[in-house]
Amino acid sequence: MQMYDLPYNLPDASGHFGPYGGVFVAETLQAALQELNLEYERAKADPEFMAEFQRELKHYVGRPSPIYHAKRLSDELGGAQIYLKREDLNHTGAHKINNTIGQALLARRMGKPRIIAETGAGQHGVASATVAARYGLECVVYMGSEDIKRQAQNVYRMKLLGATVVPVDSGSKTLKDALNEAMRDWVTHVENTFYIIGTVAGPHPYPMLVRDFNSVVGKECLWQMPEMIGQQPDAVLACVGGGSNAMGIFFDYIPHQKVRLIGCEAGGEGIETGRHAASLSAGTPGILHGNRTYLIQNADGQIIDTHSVSAGLDYPGVGPEHAWLKDAGRAEYVAVNDDEALAAFHRLCRTEGIIPALESSHAVAHAMKMAPMMAKDKVLLVNLSGRGDKDMATVAERSGLQFYCRPSCQANQNL
Repeated sequence: MQMYDLPYNLPDASGHFGPYGGVFVAETLQAALQELNLEYERAKADPEFMAEFQRELKHYVGRPSPIYHAKRLSDELGGAQIYLKREDLNHTGAHKINNTIGQALLARRMGKPRIIAETGAGQHGVASATVAARYGLECVVYMGSEDIKRQAQNVYRMKLLGATVVPVDSGSKTLKDALNEAMRDWVTHVENTFYIIGTVAGPHPYPMLVRDFNSVVGKECLWQMPEMIGQQPDAVLACVGGGSNAMGIFFDYIPHQKVRLIGCEAGGEGIETGRHAASLSAGTPGILHGNRTYLIQNADGQIIDTHSVSAGLDYPGVGPEHAWLKDAGRAEYVAVNDDEALAAFHRLCRTEGIIPALESSHAVAHAMKMAPMMAKDKVLLVNLSGRGDKDMATVAERSGLQFYCRPSCQANQNL
């Protein structure tokens, strides 16, 4: 019997998904993580907490997000039908708000007036700043200085919402380094600070609670697809950096074994070049940011700098549950390179009038590759995890065009 045929009740009590996950942090954070785990278990069992979470998803986020048949794109490709789960239509423009609302409600429940967050593409930073404004909490967001350049619009949005954005100039100046700085802040201010982690990585219970809060995506798909087309999809696709949007749509499909689960990693300039961020496709197990998972590292266990055209996928690790799903054979993971993602970005714009995030474009690209090789009655469901407003400057630069941003929008001013 394959591991994934068993009843799915992971993680275990110690936060492990098979050999992955766990808690590998400084002793000063052990008590804080235990407190969070205990409070989360209480909150899940509290009807009032869960009812408030559901109300916020409905009336503040705008859930359920619709599923859309990309018919023109499907017809042009001449094979399987491509459907999009429109997380880009959520308030703030991505799936990140599902999780940040849940964690902000936990912060308020625990009496923590200050929240911190890390961000790469800026969508989690915007979502964290948004819920902080919603609930009257102080918000500090750590962001690599390289990502600040790439995501000027989102930096400005965070500041408009009242957050303090802290540039991180260490290491590769991207998401990994922002997460390092956020964890240092948490160690120093653990008494009054709640750390809203944006992905299904980090020490237990974060991979579990981020997955749980974002699993609303897959739960909706389970009833939306039969209602819309009379069946579940043949495959569900999602981009994978840390992996929160993918776990959000994968989780409730894990028992549905006829449905393939396909994660699309950042192949960057190609796996063979070494300039990529595909930890599951080309990495090895190790420990980073409090958990054991697949990492992009050298033979000595040192983290190697990553690359992706999409800031949100530019991370050298992945959530431990994805690592377990890969080893168990329940999910497949493929690498999609920068050029493929950019081509999918432009094609979805022109065929469907939808501007996707560059992160999501990786999943769209692989769906476009799969569809022509499948029969027309087959169905691919892509989690369109975010919209591409934030990526205009990057796309324009890669296209050789000029993107104008007013001086007041420059990300490196007045931080």
